[in-house]
Amino acid sequence: MKKHFILILTSLMCSVSMAQDLDFGIKAGANFATITDASGFSNTTGFVGGVFLGFKLGDTWGLQADMLYSQQGGDFALGDVKLDYINVPVVLKYYLTSNLHLHAGPQFGINVNDNLEDVLPGGDGLSLADAESFDVEGVVGLGYEFPFGFRASGRYNFGLTDAFNTGGKNSVITLALGYSFL
Repeated sequence: MKKHFILILTSLMCSVSMAQDLDFGIKAGANFATITDASGFSNTTGFVGGVFLGFKLGDTWGLQADMLYSQQGGDFALGDVKLDYINVPVVLKYYLTSNLHLHAGPQFGINVNDNLEDVLPGGDGLSLADAESFDVEGVVGLGYEFPFGFRASGRYNFGLTDAFNTGGKNSVITLALGYSFL
């Protein structure tokens, strides 16, 4: 599954590199995350950052893929549950003006770290719950492209798959700033 994911991502990036109106840059911001469909969780704040690559499909449409390190999870009664992902959202953009756009699409995430053994100990160094290794979320958002390459965006990511083997889905609001080199 991971090999197919990397092959699709590489193919997308190669196709994008041949397009006109190429947009490549960096972005960073804050995540305001929680776990839904599970009791006892409240919001936690984390970091998000990485690179983006996109292109325009005429005057009103565009496509963008990001590769982001994303701290997610939620605050639980026994401590802060941390789930760190490498996320790859692929969003279709619709430009309301030449600078303002709405965007939506899927996001694919690979869990690279969690602290469940520390927060939810079950004995013998095991956790009462295990984090799933792969996550799929839906993304909806709004972005603005300022002159001189600066970018600002707000997104809501809603879990489509469970974050843990016991249930619960990621729910994340992301606010980010970026800079396009092209």
